[in-house]
Amino acid sequence: MEPNSDISQIARAFVEARRTASPLPAFPGPIPPDLPAAYAVQDAALALVGQHAAGWKVGRINPPIGGVDRLAGPIFADQIKAEDGAAMPIFANGFGAAEAEFLLRVGRAPDPAQRRFSMDEARMLIDAVHVGIEIASSPFAGINDHGPMVTISDFGNNNGLVVGAAVAGWQDIDLNRWPVSLYINDAEIGFGLAADMLDGPFGAARFLFEHLAARGIAVTPGQWISTGAVTGVHPVAIGDRVEARFDARLSIRCTIAAQ
Repeated sequence: MEPNSDISQIARAFVEARRTASPLPAFPGPIPPDLPAAYAVQDAALALVGQHAAGWKVGRINPPIGGVDRLAGPIFADQIKAEDGAAMPIFANGFGAAEAEFLLRVGRAPDPAQRRFSMDEARMLIDAVHVGIEIASSPFAGINDHGPMVTISDFGNNNGLVVGAAVAGWQDIDLNRWPVSLYINDAEIGFGLAADMLDGPFGAARFLFEHLAARGIAVTPGQWISTGAVTGVHPVAIGDRVEARFDARLSIRCTIAAQ
């Protein structure tokens, strides 16, 4: 790909398609050849949107690429809702899915000069854990069919976050062992443990802190980290009712609407 023109073309196409809720029939340019090129597209799109990320989604790269097994994408403030049963939009004629996730809230910004974090160091920067649902959606219906470079290029395929109840006493709980289920229209369609998601929610935070430091992007208190799809990525359609249940203790719901 041509470093400047192709990056700008892809970024502008995705930002405009999202702004107008218009489907993209194909990826709008040559697929980025590697992770740095894909994040260059994401950075260009962030510059076009001109919004500070209110949070970040972390997803899995399987199989890993060059030892990297996770990816990241921004979540914007107007896409975050803390309301049980909230209406969450997806792009009609695009891609849409719901994911049950643990959400971590950043309580303290890391040292901007720090480039590596232990699990304990990452955990100490978190001040709350909530249950939640990530809405994955893109104007490009084939976003998940062409690998992580395509996913990264369109904001990591994120289109919203539903913030559920706080997990009381999370500091003393092994969240990795909590069983998590996702229901669509009252039917259970996914089940899993956070332990199956690499090194769990705090491992996702550690990855993100290192990743953003490498990109020169500041982490700020109050930002959310959506830590990965515990039960998998489950397609949804407009009108669907989604519920995520966590260890039979907490649950969060949303309904799927048109963007």
